[in-house]
Amino acid sequence: MQATKKEIMKVEQLYTKCLAQGAYYIESNGEVAIIDPLRETQPYIDLANANNAKIKYVFETHFHADFVSGHVDLAKQTGASIVYGPTASPAFDFISASDNQEFKIGDLTIKVLHTPGHTPESVTYLLLDKEGKETAIFTGDTLFLGDVGRPDLAIKSDLTQEDLAGMLFDSLRNRIMTLPDTITVYPGHGAGSSCGKNMSSETVDSLGNQKKTNYALRADMTKEEFIKEVTTGILPPPQYFPKNAQMNKNGYESIDSVLEKGNTALSLEEFKKEVESGALILDVRTQGEFIKGFIPNSLFIGLNGTFAMWVGALIKDINQKIVLIAPEGQEEETVKRLSRVGYDNTVGYLNGGIASWNDTLNSITSVSADEVETKAKDIHIVDVRKQGEYESEHLENVTHYALDFMNDDLSKLDKNKEYYVHCAGGYRSVIAISLLMQNGYTKLIDIAGGYGALKNTNIPKTNFVCPSTL
Repeated sequence: MQATKKEIMKVEQLYTKCLAQGAYYIESNGEVAIIDPLRETQPYIDLANANNAKIKYVFETHFHADFVSGHVDLAKQTGASIVYGPTASPAFDFISASDNQEFKIGDLTIKVLHTPGHTPESVTYLLLDKEGKETAIFTGDTLFLGDVGRPDLAIKSDLTQEDLAGMLFDSLRNRIMTLPDTITVYPGHGAGSSCGKNMSSETVDSLGNQKKTNYALRADMTKEEFIKEVTTGILPPPQYFPKNAQMNKNGYESIDSVLEKGNTALSLEEFKKEVESGALILDVRTQGEFIKGFIPNSLFIGLNGTFAMWVGALIKDINQKIVLIAPEGQEEETVKRLSRVGYDNTVGYLNGGIASWNDTLNSITSVSADEVETKAKDIHIVDVRKQGEYESEHLENVTHYALDFMNDDLSKLDKNKEYYVHCAGGYRSVIAISLLMQNGYTKLIDIAGGYGALKNTNIPKTNFVCPSTL
């Protein structure tokens, strides 16, 4: 809903593609609620100030695992109250809302619907207008467009993923599907997030359309069928998820302090000293720039892709000290995007960037798909795409080595052999090559354009065929 200044109600979705995450700004008569804010707080404060409004509440749908929320800093900076649903017990001041409890924002009402399943404390926030009409739901990770939240992220010794999936079934049927079809659904995530399996690339929909198109909302589905479908095919969560959840629950260092520390220009001597003391060199330029020349032992994760998610998936120690090779003018942006997933120990960037390096640079050979076609029978090809992408279609006689879980087994390939590496378009293959080079591989060649280019060649292809259930 896009509103003008004359309107009483304003609802704005603040969607961040890097994390496939939706935060929400709700305003009425000078009062504001923020739902699931990102780590950096200033955009929300600026938006409220521009509308001469005050942030009254910060609503959290659950303890997020895939990003660090800005709730703690935002509350300190604005005096807003943090609200969680039933059973939440964070280590800071908050309002523990009961099921069906209502909060006033100007002429609007936000009602808490306890919808456990993704996590025990998960809630959906129901927005009622001035007349009390149910107009929108902010579903967090309970309901996505085309999918529902995975039920395996909050398992305790006495609670299985099947238990949580059963709770999720009841929450959807009893609290959400009973609402009017005309209600707008504002989810916490979209396509690309690891919080679900089949999310739509759309970010807003009606509940009525979701009832027609979302497999998990089928009217004839039994609880047993739901549990089986929701729990089948779940890949292990990225290793940083539990660490982010703990930061959201226990609190964290101020974003301002993180930015001040990380956005520091280092001389070449200072940069090398940090590397010698254990800092990771993170190169965030484009893959095209990286392959032409990079500092040995650098890890490439470009800002031009899904940066934060790959940082979280591949840098195992969330407290790892990091130094940056970044495009001029994007150093602070890099530190900010690292902090979104809890990597707060950036200690600076090389002043002047790669041009300031006075020693040997490594490079990566990149070849076209057509060149690969001419010798496909005689070379070793590695596909680093996700499992689902690989199963959909892949080249015959390739090694599948998903980047997501490459850190789990870095000895899968033979270091004495030469490998041609591809992903879907060329971003992840360069990440994979940089990671493998860090771990002793030297004979790696990038396939430019990835599978998007390879599929147009005559190299034999195949796909995964599900076994018949008949």
